[in-house]
Amino acid sequence: MAMGGIRCPVCFAAMAAGQAIFTAECSHTFHLRCVPGGAAACPVCATPWRDAPSPLTTSSIPAAYDDDDPVEPVATAARNSSGGGGGVLVLKTHCEYPALSRGAARDGFAVLVHAKAPAAAAEAAGRAPLDLVTVLDVSTSMTGDKLALDGKATAKRAVDALVANGNTNIRDGLDVDAKVLDGRRHTDAVASVILLSDGQDNQTMGYRGRFHMTDFKAAATSYDVLVPPSFTRAGGGERCAPVHAFGFGTDHDAAAMHSISEITGGTFSFIENLAVIQDTFARCIGGLLSVAAQNARISVECLDPGVRVRAVKSGRYESRIDAEGRAATVDVGELYADEERRFLLLLDVPRADGDAAVATRLASVRCTYRDTATEQSVDVAGEEDAVVLRPAVATGVAPSMEVELERERVRLEAADDIALARAAAERGAYGEAARILDARREALSRSAPAASGDAMCAALVAELRELSERVADEREYAQTGRACVLAGMSSHGQQRASSVQLGELRVRVFVRVRDTGDAEDGEALGDFA
Repeated sequence: MAMGGIRCPVCFAAMAAGQAIFTAECSHTFHLRCVPGGAAACPVCATPWRDAPSPLTTSSIPAAYDDDDPVEPVATAARNSSGGGGGVLVLKTHCEYPALSRGAARDGFAVLVHAKAPAAAAEAAGRAPLDLVTVLDVSTSMTGDKLALDGKATAKRAVDALVANGNTNIRDGLDVDAKVLDGRRHTDAVASVILLSDGQDNQTMGYRGRFHMTDFKAAATSYDVLVPPSFTRAGGGERCAPVHAFGFGTDHDAAAMHSISEITGGTFSFIENLAVIQDTFARCIGGLLSVAAQNARISVECLDPGVRVRAVKSGRYESRIDAEGRAATVDVGELYADEERRFLLLLDVPRADGDAAVATRLASVRCTYRDTATEQSVDVAGEEDAVVLRPAVATGVAPSMEVELERERVRLEAADDIALARAAAERGAYGEAARILDARREALSRSAPAASGDAMCAALVAELRELSERVADEREYAQTGRACVLAGMSSHGQQRASSVQLGELRVRVFVRVRDTGDAEDGEALGDFA
């Protein structure tokens, strides 16, 4: 028999005689099963509870996660008839200048390596299956409207069953996530994790979090405890399942979320406005559904006996140079369909011996990867070797720097200064942080690509301007600036759009991935020609 039409304010179901009922000191009444375990306040009026019900000691967490079903495989014939998925990865090189005087040596001569992933596989071939696990913070800080779903009744019931309660324990969530992935009976081609939180880990980390961040090395080490060992990025080009972290609002621990994504090879996004959350997830999941290449590794080999690799500018992607400086590699990992990556090589180029030397062959590039559409290993060579002309005197040759390379150089300089601004802000030098970003913005505005109206440079200028405003003030930096800066560092380090607040600017710099899983070039990228 219903209790006078009274409904539980948590599950909205009627409360009836014979059910376990809890009446709080504030007079609000709930099903006992709906009261958050360990709750310290009423979820309706937020009145503190001095006499809250004790949490149940039983656990609903299963001992093993091995109830997954296999994905029906796409027929091999269909894969092969589709022409090998969406084609092959394309590699190009661009030299800093087309010519160097024969008698001049050059240290740090720049060569851009430009890679573009295969297009999306044909519909007949099907996309690579995806194992996706979501870690959702259900602490009391996540109280609010639940996600509305249409269609799947089971999913709707699961969402309705989510109740915000207790503290934030990111490590426990990731531990369960690791068990889910490790316990799979059927491992699909692509695996990834989405982590959503609006608070700070006050179980594993206590309340240290973002308030002790001036020592970045110590902070990074402390955040390592949040990541299960199986999520640590492996060597040899092998990758764990990346964790794509999403921080909500002004109270999440941006430094912790950013560190988790960096350690695992994922991205960190800041969602300040919940109205745009759907677009954020659509972009992330659309990319995961269009993974075209895995375990991609770019190899560089010097050709002329005197050429050496001095450095590789690869952002967050691990790079190596052999002991003699004659070869280098960059571990790129996963690439979405049509996604692009740019890496800057700095080469030491010797003088050209003899009057007959008309050109110096600098380096060759190739890439090995696993095509997710065909499940085959692929080895592709660059379309052309990097070659620089060697006239007796470099006159009559256009002296301007190669545009594609210069655009990447100014982006890397901007990314470096964003990191410097973050370091200044973390030690309390907010004015210095803003000046660093303003100086870089002014220098970028004077660069040749910006002067020519380059859209990517315009997007960078706008990004630096907004970040400068967010780091100039202590309160603004604590509320949104730190998260925006870290999302920017994640975006530039991975060369992949992340946060929504500045996301539309970064999408112009990198590749936009459609919700359908297809990809299109950002307006500033131009054609791959």
